[in-house]
Amino acid sequence: MSFVYILIGTVAFAIVAPIVGCLLAGLDRIISARMQGRVGPPLLQPYYDVRKLMEKDDVTVSGVDGVYMTCALVFTAFAGGIFFSGGNLLMSAFIITMASLFFIMAAYSSRSPYAELGAGRETLQVMSYEPMVLLMAVCFYMAAGSFNVADAFLLDKPVITIIWPAFLGFLFILTIKLRKSPFDIAMSHHAHQELVKGTTTEMSGKTLAKVEVMHWCETVLFLGWTGMFFLWMNPVSFVIAVVVALAAWFFEIWVDNNFARVKWQAMLKSAWLVALVAGGFNIIFLMFV
Repeated sequence: MSFVYILIGTVAFAIVAPIVGCLLAGLDRIISARMQGRVGPPLLQPYYDVRKLMEKDDVTVSGVDGVYMTCALVFTAFAGGIFFSGGNLLMSAFIITMASLFFIMAAYSSRSPYAELGAGRETLQVMSYEPMVLLMAVCFYMAAGSFNVADAFLLDKPVITIIWPAFLGFLFILTIKLRKSPFDIAMSHHAHQELVKGTTTEMSGKTLAKVEVMHWCETVLFLGWTGMFFLWMNPVSFVIAVVVALAAWFFEIWVDNNFARVKWQAMLKSAWLVALVAGGFNIIFLMFV
């Protein structure tokens, strides 16, 4: 994959993903409100919130959390650019993990006990979902013959037909990656978070706005990973992939509003068990196919 294509994809992702992610975040709030018997905010409320944050001054203790969040946002855009330009799936997974690490460093830099506790839990979340993400990428390679996402369009059938266990495993850890309940142990978008706002407790102004935009971009990227399983040489597959991704997104909202948060021990054990059973079984199966 040419670096020029990746650069173009990164710029396009940096422009389109925040728009799509903002609309999805607005729909998320409305659907969640309706599930709870409320009307909910307007569709563009996430945009209004971020715009208001951009107009405020940063109140920071260390002065470097904004730099870390800028790095996290850049790495997120780069990971999305690699994926949506048809590049290396494994590289996209590694780079989005780097973005998560910068996010964790931003929280630790504040030296706030609440933010540090949230950063520690964010680290546990990364430890929980990362094995399944790597096994998913390996399964995709074994099914498609390449880590390049563009090669999925050359297949006679979608990879979901032979790596469906890896897909189910990915759906499980998708709840962790989207920071949805029952795995929102580090940072919650709901008002009942006992850590106040966890990793973002000491963040404000433009720094907090970067967190929200990064979350929008992450949502679009992870839904792209979901739709990837349903791509093949038929042009209709793109429509199917979008529909499946949106269905998975709606399912995550339903889970978020119907399950109470679990302890970090349960999250870590269940995620690793799913990775071992779903990812491990799928790799063993592909070795003998």
